[in-house]
Amino acid sequence: MAKLWTGRSEGALDHNADAFNSSIKFDSRLWRQDIRGSMAHAAMLGAKNIIAPADAEALIAGLGGIYEDLSQGKLQIDPSCEDIHMFVEQELTARLGDVGKKLHTARSRNDQVALDLRMYLKDEIALILRKIRALTEAVTDKAEKYAGAVMPGYTHLQRAQPVTFGHHLMAYAMMLLRDADRFSDCARRVNVCPIGCCALAGTTYDTDRLAEAESLGFADISQNSIDGVSDRDFCIEFLSCCSLLMMHLSRFSEEIVLWSSWEFKFIELSDAFTTGSSIMPQKKNPDMAELARGKTGRVYGDLFAMLTALKGLPLAYNKDMQEDKESVFDAADTVKMCLDVFTPMVDTMNVLEDNMLSAARNGFINATDLADYLVKKGVPFRTAYQLCGKIVAACIESGKTLETLPLSEYKKFSNAFGQDLYDEIRLDTCVEKRISEGGTSRSSVEKQIAYVRGKLRNV
Repeated sequence: MAKLWTGRSEGALDHNADAFNSSIKFDSRLWRQDIRGSMAHAAMLGAKNIIAPADAEALIAGLGGIYEDLSQGKLQIDPSCEDIHMFVEQELTARLGDVGKKLHTARSRNDQVALDLRMYLKDEIALILRKIRALTEAVTDKAEKYAGAVMPGYTHLQRAQPVTFGHHLMAYAMMLLRDADRFSDCARRVNVCPIGCCALAGTTYDTDRLAEAESLGFADISQNSIDGVSDRDFCIEFLSCCSLLMMHLSRFSEEIVLWSSWEFKFIELSDAFTTGSSIMPQKKNPDMAELARGKTGRVYGDLFAMLTALKGLPLAYNKDMQEDKESVFDAADTVKMCLDVFTPMVDTMNVLEDNMLSAARNGFINATDLADYLVKKGVPFRTAYQLCGKIVAACIESGKTLETLPLSEYKKFSNAFGQDLYDEIRLDTCVEKRISEGGTSRSSVEKQIAYVRGKLRNV
């Protein structure tokens, strides 16, 4: 099949070079955006009398027919075409004859592919935002149900202070809110139309770029034609957003893997989101969480591939930029797949409150509260801290906990201790006393839940 760009070069392209140059095997997924963009372009050409209005109407009708035939499976994309843009134009010309050849007036494949990619990302970001919202709602619902379930909070993976499971989950809800905010902010910069920039220098035709952009739902047009076709920073920003989201999912996955192990046994995942072992019949493996954790590196790779492809490119368009689409497509697909699995996995997981509480009762995680007790009795904090460290050491030596150490033993360290200390260091008291904004008390967690639900109304 003859290339649309033949003229300057008449020799046949080497078979391997042709395959190497072709992008239709992956950019064919842009056919919807390509046809919608071409219909808007034809309408603008007709409205400005750059082509006859009747020809513009014929082009729009022909493009609509191709769109319908592809949607219904009556037409298959020809893999021998170089890219999706050439396929659509060749099919249109086959249907309309010379009128079809007028479609590419006042544009280039350079601004056309940038337009298609921006339209694609607008659609993908909207879809990803809906999926982030669904996951955030699932996390928040679970946090609300277990707002009072005491568990050990960790630093350095060591038991540190008592928190609630609801409080812990709301940390992830806050991360997901920021992820949504980043995607929304990215969408603003994606929402800029490059069509009309042409190859790099604009066009001699009296086009109406604003009208064409508005008809496609864009908020603005690119203000510099070289920039419009030669940068893909919006792709990098999208990939960065995907990478940050995947990082948060990976951290959450790691905790799900830990929590579902026999060593923790804080949760049990639904059978629908686990697998068994081929040799060990007792196993229930958290494979979905592990896969989400593993796929994070894949999305990171997409980001770094795009950064590397662009880092040394002179202006304007270079063929290296063809590498943008596979990275963007892969990251978008991976993120959507992970969110689709993660949301029901969280929603259906069984929380084992008794096991969490049992773990919280070990590890002296109320030691800070013991120190605070002394401070309220007038002991300087650093002195209280040192005394409590000695008390913990004494408990370990005698096999006691802070709750079971007799008052007489406490008195050996300080006369400030009284019988009321036992109420002060109860785990539920330790949790409920943390009334500072963002803390782990039930009232604070309920405020966090209300905050997230309010924010989600705008996602």
